[in-house]
Amino acid sequence: MARKVTKAIFPVAGLGTRFLPATKSVPKEIMTLVDRPLVQYAIDEARAAGITEFIFVTSRGKSALEDYFDHNQILEQTLKEKGKDDLLETLNATNMESGAIAYIRQHKALGLGHAVWCARRLIGDEPFAVMLPDDVIAGEKPCLQQMIEAYEETGGNMVATMEVPPEKTSSYGVLDVGDNIGTSVRARGMVEKPKPEEAPSNLAVIGRYILRPSVLYNLNQNKLGSGGEIQLTDAIAEDIRNGVPVFGYKFDGQRFDCGSKAGFLQATVAFALARDDLREDLQKYLHDVVATGQAAQ
Repeated sequence: MARKVTKAIFPVAGLGTRFLPATKSVPKEIMTLVDRPLVQYAIDEARAAGITEFIFVTSRGKSALEDYFDHNQILEQTLKEKGKDDLLETLNATNMESGAIAYIRQHKALGLGHAVWCARRLIGDEPFAVMLPDDVIAGEKPCLQQMIEAYEETGGNMVATMEVPPEKTSSYGVLDVGDNIGTSVRARGMVEKPKPEEAPSNLAVIGRYILRPSVLYNLNQNKLGSGGEIQLTDAIAEDIRNGVPVFGYKFDGQRFDCGSKAGFLQATVAFALARDDLREDLQKYLHDVVATGQAAQ
């Protein structure tokens, strides 16, 4: 039986340049998707999967992210005095207990693999999850929970996968696919951002991983890969070469790329339409906009 996964790494050191000027002073991870910061969706998904230790790899200028998970005693007291119990309950769900969350600085932007490697001393010899908050996944059962249930049967390393148009493979890590095992595929190899004509498949890796500590050992070599960065994909591919099984998990759900403006807007509409308190007004507005073609002036 695979060891229980209780730790998750959240790489959030990026500058969020695609969302400037908003990210000049506000970390992208706490920009709001409807009424919750982007990172809260990842935290809620991790909690549902049984994660109890949360490791954030940050950089300079992320203090607002750290403050978000702290208790705001003045606000809590004000809500309590005014009898706004529903809002107080919502607020309490964002708090993290003392010792549950840790922050590690990534001082140089050397890639996702380097960000994960920065957390190595807090992982030790345990399996761990990696979650990229830019990838928001809507599903009846949270994606990471699906993966952990599958991982308990397979062990090894596991990555979330989805099919992408062949012309989009150069934006992802891509699996060289072996055997199909139910909702998973056994990977023969992984390639980071291959040209479409060189991609081994159109099965792309998206931002959910369950990894063995051997991946951290591979990252110790600090090998530069695609884009002159230390790629997590390369470290996982090395495990495959060393005989460690790697599985691509075909999750049940809809993934939104909130690292792009278009993806963020699509997610905002989709999550708002899923809300009973917002659906009717938003549907009417969208219908009117489509019918008239009217945009903001």
